[in-house]
Amino acid sequence: MKNEDKLYRIDRALEAMSGVESDCTLCPRRCRVDRRKEATGVCQTGVQARVSHALLHFGEEPVLSGHADLSRSDQASGRPSRGSGTIFLSGCNLKCLFCQNYQLSWLNEGSPASDPGLAGMMLDLQEQGALNINLVSPTHAVLPILRALRIAYARGLSIPLVYNSNGYDSPAVIGRLDGIIDIYLPDIKYRSPDISKKYSGAADYFENAGPAVREMSLQQPVLELDGEGAARKGLIIRHLVIPGCVEDSLSVLRWIKTNLSPFIGLSLMSQYHPCYKAPGEIRRPLTEDEYRKVTGLALELGFENLFIQPEPFLPGDHLVPDFAKKEPFPWK
Repeated sequence: MKNEDKLYRIDRALEAMSGVESDCTLCPRRCRVDRRKEATGVCQTGVQARVSHALLHFGEEPVLSGHADLSRSDQASGRPSRGSGTIFLSGCNLKCLFCQNYQLSWLNEGSPASDPGLAGMMLDLQEQGALNINLVSPTHAVLPILRALRIAYARGLSIPLVYNSNGYDSPAVIGRLDGIIDIYLPDIKYRSPDISKKYSGAADYFENAGPAVREMSLQQPVLELDGEGAARKGLIIRHLVIPGCVEDSLSVLRWIKTNLSPFIGLSLMSQYHPCYKAPGEIRRPLTEDEYRKVTGLALELGFENLFIQPEPFLPGDHLVPDFAKKEPFPWK
């Protein structure tokens, strides 16, 4: 889609969501705070976006970051020449107890970014050779992101845009992003309302995530790659397998297979590591058997665009970032 078309769609989306900042209903929390005056909603975000890091990221799915694969040997041998142009936004509307990015999602570490400043980050990452612009936790920052994109597209942004969310999105807001987002990268964390309430304080998680991801699938039903194997369009669903929750994971996979396009991507993550406020029953690593049960069903169901991580992750061999560092990821 040409930049002129995206600019038109951005203007329409901003017009449709005008007034939301004064009575915020951007996500399923529907806090209804006036974000022009305060940042007291669950996401702790005001009118401007807050950004922790903007960098080339080499640990995403291969079609996003350029890795040949995600094995330990590849990570140890060096990193590829490009990477995903990743912007880590502070704040979050979900607050998972075990969050690996808790410094951002819970502690809201980061600095305010003006709309021109956020646009400049996108253009700088493109200049560095990024394969895409990867917006991490964009749900609560949709409005400043759209305003920044209006500036960036007018100044020549041309690489794919990735919406990297926790899945706890408003289906109506996702509908307004049609024609703007090139690649959707949502989580589907849970189906069970009991588990989602216990670990993320959101019994209605799947009640919202299911329709939101279905809308993403309607907009981008086919994972399309360029000649070098980099994603240009599509949907990749992430699912982190949580210790003791294998049956819920299997339920998630069956729902995806039944309800969404067969041409999307599915990324099954074994990198669970107990962080921050993780309660006792999940303050342990994922076992090899637990992960294999989930990957086994994915293979049985015939997912073609399937991304599988190493198994099991060894003690000390995790992907938990430290956002207090300039280079927050452990493999750098």
